[in-house]
Amino acid sequence: MSEIPVPDHAMEEAVADVAEGASVATPAARRRITLVDVAGPTLIFAVSLGCWYWLSYFGMSENRRFLVPPLHEVVQEGFLDWTNFSIMLNALWLTTQVAFWGLGIAIVLGMTLAILMSQARWVERSAWPYAVALQSFPILALVPLIGIVFDYNFNARVLVCIIIAIFPIINNTLFGIQSVESGHHDLLTLHNASRWTRLWKLQLPAASPAIFAGFRISAGLSVVGAIVGDFFFRKGDKGIGILIDQYASRTTTLPRLYAATILAGALGYVVFSGFGFLTKAVTGKWHESSDIPG
Repeated sequence: MSEIPVPDHAMEEAVADVAEGASVATPAARRRITLVDVAGPTLIFAVSLGCWYWLSYFGMSENRRFLVPPLHEVVQEGFLDWTNFSIMLNALWLTTQVAFWGLGIAIVLGMTLAILMSQARWVERSAWPYAVALQSFPILALVPLIGIVFDYNFNARVLVCIIIAIFPIINNTLFGIQSVESGHHDLLTLHNASRWTRLWKLQLPAASPAIFAGFRISAGLSVVGAIVGDFFFRKGDKGIGILIDQYASRTTTLPRLYAATILAGALGYVVFSGFGFLTKAVTGKWHESSDIPG
């Protein structure tokens, strides 16, 4: 029985319908900010602040209270003293560059490998065991070797970030691409869609929530990798991790230690949240994202 030729425009419409059916959810109405949304975080912040001051003044013996300086001393010495604050900002900027370079390279390499693995079973069988092994290998054991080989420079720190951040991208991208419903594939097969059309118009849009979830996880891990590299290398330009290590070695700089730690945590939160907003912006065309925390 001969095949019935399908007009090009009909196939394009079918592909669009499949991609839409695979991934479009009813757009969620913008959720209004309620009193609970504000009161909950405010309450937790107030309790945390109270615990901090309690430890500073009452929760520890007198000869150990200096280990937990009150918040106002941290703010005064770490954030309001421009000399100290500028040093921490410069270090934070270096750590940010390392984290973003590592994350960017991990995204390119991870997505490329995951797409190749999804298109060829032999590539998946060949590469997947090594991806799992890289994720399972203790990064703290690799960092000294990386430092020796790459001379403790900027590239070595970026490599640490790549190693830490790449696996969630590979795993989530591959999972998302392989999770498209078989019925959608069957319809594209019926319309003689090419492999490229299937990947670009069906699999990647349908996999976008999983892909961006991987990006968010890797974004936080890349910051961790940048700081871990600082802790172990202790050479070259000072990142925020090097400053934290130096401040921890002297009791006179403990307020700056807490300030630098707060800045490192803020960097991780900003990067993670930034990818949350990016997820909503990119996948909002196809997916209901009201349940994705920003």
